[in-house]
Amino acid sequence: MWWIYALLSALFASLTAVFAKVGITGVNSNLATAIRTIIILMVAWGIVLARGEEKGISNLSKQNLLFLIISGLATGLSWVFYFKALQLGKYHKWLRLIN
Repeated sequence: MWWIYALLSALFASLTAVFAKVGITGVNSNLATAIRTIIILMVAWGIVLARGEEKGISNLSKQNLLFLIISGLATGLSWVFYFKALQLGKYHKWLRLIN
């Protein structure tokens, strides 16, 4: 079953790149990252709340929290640089078909 999730992850990662490149046209990359982050935050917390999984917060250890915070910082920086690269990269002809 794990491979289905891996394939879905790859599919959505590729769609993310295409949609982000089109969406970032004429937009500051930091603003685009912030908007994207708000959407991700709403989706992630929506899933957690809908499934009643917020109760697990009290079970997190200090190590869990530390490494989740560090991971979050790394993810955030990854997105900042990802969007900057998208903003500076060339706009390919095939993307014009979408736009």
